[in-house]
Amino acid sequence: MRRYIPNFLTLLNLLSGCVATVFAVLNHLELAALFVFIGIFFDFFDGLAARLLNVQSEIGVQLDSLADMVTSGLVPGIVMFQLLQMSETGGWNLGFFGHETEMTILPFFGFIITLASAYRLAKFNLDENQVSSFIGLPTPANSLFILALPLILLYHNSNELNEVILNQWFLMGLTLVSAYLLNSKIKLFALKFDNWSFKDNSVRYLFLIGSLVMLLTLKFLAVPLIVVFYILASLLTTNSKKA
Repeated sequence: MRRYIPNFLTLLNLLSGCVATVFAVLNHLELAALFVFIGIFFDFFDGLAARLLNVQSEIGVQLDSLADMVTSGLVPGIVMFQLLQMSETGGWNLGFFGHETEMTILPFFGFIITLASAYRLAKFNLDENQVSSFIGLPTPANSLFILALPLILLYHNSNELNEVILNQWFLMGLTLVSAYLLNSKIKLFALKFDNWSFKDNSVRYLFLIGSLVMLLTLKFLAVPLIVVFYILASLLTTNSKKA
């Protein structure tokens, strides 16, 4: 019975991603973000449960990537689509099967994130070296970054931040940077604890403490900063080990 527990948690991740997709399409981005966060919560604990129960399986690995493709691949692409659409002031009519709709090409640029996520997840499934660390930004971290943007718009109420986030060039640049980071060769540490020793997990503990402080002080603005902090901490750790 216990061997089914991790896969059940993975399916809850997938279900959360499906619900988030519906809300993202309807442009209810706050609710989409909520269900992505819930999905990522299940994504973290399915792997932990598999290790604790010693029931890792190949089907679990494949199922995890399929769930991530929806929660952390499709949803952020739709959210970027919506943000790019919000950033535009006009458009032109495109005809689809005899029906005219005011739609521009630019918002579809956001789905580069979805394509890059799919490519990363396919590579991850074939790579046996990404056990205690990651090569390239994990899709959940990238998804958190993208999903935080509409929450910053909603809750921080800053004209300066709003102008930056809803700038077309910023959003297009962020989409390209996101796609690059997902499939880059940058080595990033994984939040996987083999034991609870501070000596063996000092970077992880310091990252978690720093992230908590930023969340308490900066709220949703902290999320993209935490992702940047994660990348910088990983780069510093990698360089120190090489030295």
